[in-house]
Amino acid sequence: MKLLDRIVIPSESGDRTVELYHGDLTDMPPQHSVDVLVVSAFPDTYGASAGTLIGALKKKGISVKNLAKSKASDMREQFSCWMSGDIVDDIEGIAFKRILCFEPLAKGNPSEVVGDIFQSLMPFIYAKPKIKSIAMPLVATGKQKIPLDQMLEPLLDAAVNWLRLGLPVKTIKIVEFNELKAAELKGAFSVLKKKFLLPLAEVKPAKKFAYDFFISYSHEDKREVDALFNGLKKQHPELKIWIDQKILNTGAAWQQEIYEALDNCEKVIAVYSPTYLTSKVCKEEYNIAMLRHRDSDEGVLVPLYLYSANLPSYMQLIQFLDCREFDLDKIEAVCKTIYS
Repeated sequence: MKLLDRIVIPSESGDRTVELYHGDLTDMPPQHSVDVLVVSAFPDTYGASAGTLIGALKKKGISVKNLAKSKASDMREQFSCWMSGDIVDDIEGIAFKRILCFEPLAKGNPSEVVGDIFQSLMPFIYAKPKIKSIAMPLVATGKQKIPLDQMLEPLLDAAVNWLRLGLPVKTIKIVEFNELKAAELKGAFSVLKKKFLLPLAEVKPAKKFAYDFFISYSHEDKREVDALFNGLKKQHPELKIWIDQKILNTGAAWQQEIYEALDNCEKVIAVYSPTYLTSKVCKEEYNIAMLRHRDSDEGVLVPLYLYSANLPSYMQLIQFLDCREFDLDKIEAVCKTIYS
């Protein structure tokens, strides 16, 4: 494993890095071990073709096809990825514990949805063992034939922005096996890294919030959320509330517009419902807010349970306001007490 370049993202809890290597992901020395290896595949297709990472893994005794039969977590509906169970076999050169399989073509253009990789790690933030390091090839540039220059920039954008926001991953390794491609990537990487070289003070500036609340909701629940908004304004006319009325881009590696809006609000009301859980934009808003919540002494997230839904375990860890099933009396009580 030869280090070619790196981007260092300063944070209060220690530097995080995105690193570029020339090497073999199926023959990593112990000092380069990671928690998760990311592979990419066509939807539900895990053929071990020659010249592919999945093929090289199969030669080492790791069958992605077999791992797919007993997924630990399937997040493809929103985030194009699934996570394998633990890899228990002790195989020389296999220096990772789990595989995250990225299947972008089910959701859109790979360069637009590559940020799904990092969002797929969110359910594991509170779980054990924690994910602190990941390795990947430049995904979707093999059999899926996405040009290297079209894939590298959105991957770096997504990786750096999620790390800046607080995704608790210390190291992301991008590894290219082919020497000529590695040299090409090194040149592109060195150019792109310049836009990410910001001092810590610019990454997390001290600021006053423009809004008291950001309401994160599914547009399918607009009628109910309008009642919540009107109730809040009736009880507290001075409240400044951000409530988005337009449809945001569901296929983007990094949504700067969502981040800027959330970063301008002191608290985030996440309105849980079945349609909230199936909305990629809602989950992205929640994930950004949750990372802010983890780094805040007073907390940021204020979940409001509007309609019964099958909440993932990591969303159940934060205490919610229970207003099921759109109980107007409970909504009114929340509006009186949520801001005090």
